[in-house]
Amino acid sequence: MVRTVRAKYPNFSRSLAVLIPNGSRANLTPLVAAFEAATAVKIELFEVDTDGINAELMLDTMVDGRRYDVALPATFGLSDLILAQAVQPLDAFLQRHEPGDFRQDILFDIGDQSEGSTFGFQTDGDAYLMFYNNGMLDNADFQKAYQDQFGIDLSLPLTWTELDRQMAFFHDPDRGRYGGALFRTPQYLVWEWWLRLHGKGVWPLSPEMTPQIAGDAGVSALEEMITATKYLVPGSDARGIFENWERYGRGDIYANIGWGGTQKYLNGPKSNVRGQLSFGPTPGGQFGDKIVPMPYFNWGWNYVVSTASADPELAYLFCLFASSPTMSTRAVRQVDGFFDPFRPEHYADAGIIEAYSKPFLNVHRASLEGAVPDFYLKRQSEYFSVLAAGLDEALQGEVTPQTALTRVAQNWELITSHTGRAGQISQWQRLRAQYPAAVRGVLHDLD
Repeated sequence: MVRTVRAKYPNFSRSLAVLIPNGSRANLTPLVAAFEAATAVKIELFEVDTDGINAELMLDTMVDGRRYDVALPATFGLSDLILAQAVQPLDAFLQRHEPGDFRQDILFDIGDQSEGSTFGFQTDGDAYLMFYNNGMLDNADFQKAYQDQFGIDLSLPLTWTELDRQMAFFHDPDRGRYGGALFRTPQYLVWEWWLRLHGKGVWPLSPEMTPQIAGDAGVSALEEMITATKYLVPGSDARGIFENWERYGRGDIYANIGWGGTQKYLNGPKSNVRGQLSFGPTPGGQFGDKIVPMPYFNWGWNYVVSTASADPELAYLFCLFASSPTMSTRAVRQVDGFFDPFRPEHYADAGIIEAYSKPFLNVHRASLEGAVPDFYLKRQSEYFSVLAAGLDEALQGEVTPQTALTRVAQNWELITSHTGRAGQISQWQRLRAQYPAAVRGVLHDLD
């Protein structure tokens, strides 16, 4: 790819404008330096809020701003960007430049493709994971009290029922101890409830896109989530990602939920819990005598080429360069950036092991390899925004869980009809088929 760039741009004909999420500049810095040194093409980085980058890229296309050549949007929003024609399909460039085995070792790349075309390069292995404070989990007095009270050992929870029980057990604000720091901000509520519903053994939608979220399983999942909220540290309904990391890192909270970026912070000098955590996949459900964990890929960042780019081939070549095994290893290694491992090479790199710790990486890789994919459908943002609003209303006590989810289901039907039911059905059925076999085996549709 470097030779191609040199041949096509021998006299440094232009620069590339790259839109990145806040907090990832450290990941990009060594890649930019290497690309500029090898090609003499100038890379300009433009940083925007992590929750607003997809909207920024879409707006740039809609208003014909033509500011960006490359962007790193959140993977869950790629379908919306494709629908808005904000990103280009990469198939022609892929066939021309990409080694045939380039993607075969990537541990999660479901979000890179849509309807038979490739649109991105996954560059961040954002498996959703659990964090547990060993100072509480391994405490002999707590272990005895838990065994006495519940008749079972205090060990890493694999179901939401067990996690909720443990958070309630540890929660004791009068003694300065809290059960959990799980997110309760509206934009992050959806992921937890989504997993709780799956843990009940129910698909969120039927194969024909009929919402199944307002049935007994969905209502029960929301009721349990509301109850669990009582055992979270105060302020969980207002903290974003970085505030969550800082608060959990003080060391007085039992459980948290997050990503590899969370671990980079908690394993760093600002954290009081460095080396004092255990890790697990996001909880699943119990089906008879079988417990099925349900790890989840719910974020990630993708290198994409904007439709506004004046030179999409050069933009593609930068993406290919940045996603290569050597360059992506350099990116993930950066402790001040939140890109996480997504290739086998990453887990053997000494710098990455130092940044995350070996115990974390073992859980992370297993979760990434067996992850439930996020809701990669057109108008994903509309479906989840409506759901987030409904969940928040129920959590605030403004409506009952049944009312909230019934309203969400009705709005989902409208979104599906507006988007085109046949196309959504086709895309949803493809996505269902990409769920891990163990999870597919316990999910069912309502009659």
